Amino acid sequence: MRLQKFGLLFVLITLSAGSMAQKTNKAKNDTSSGEMMVRIAEIEIDSNFVDEYVAILKEESEASVRLEPGVICIYPMFLKEHPTQIRLLEIYANKEAYESHLLTPHFKKYKSATLHMIKELKLIEMEAIDAETMPKIFRKWN
Repeated sequence: MRLQKFGLLFVLITLSAGSMAQKTNKAKNDTSSGEMMVRIAEIEIDSNFVDEYVAILKEESEASVRLEPGVICIYPMFLKEHPTQIRLLEIYANKEAYESHLLTPHFKKYKSATLHMIKELKLIEMEAIDAETMPKIFRKWN
């Protein structure tokens, strides 16, 4: 099971390559004030709100990656057999980029619009094993 989770993380990092490749130069400037921040968010959604939640999340994650230089990746997905179980791979240039993200209008809109839909939220802080190779993985996507 542990090997599966590691494999999933690798796939997720690789899939988020498009957003990383576009932001490599801007993110390098943003990382000067600290280490990259990586997190996996585990979210359980009330089954009555799955479609509505997914639409709001897609809008928020797209805006975050497009508008915020310090947001390297917000990659949402769900467990195939359990669509109420959402996972987000979040990669920020640094902690300051994450804190700035929390203050954006699109994040605040997401948070207020979905609060009643979320049954459980768990934020898992991760540490990159090979942060130096990550930009190479993302460049490979193009």
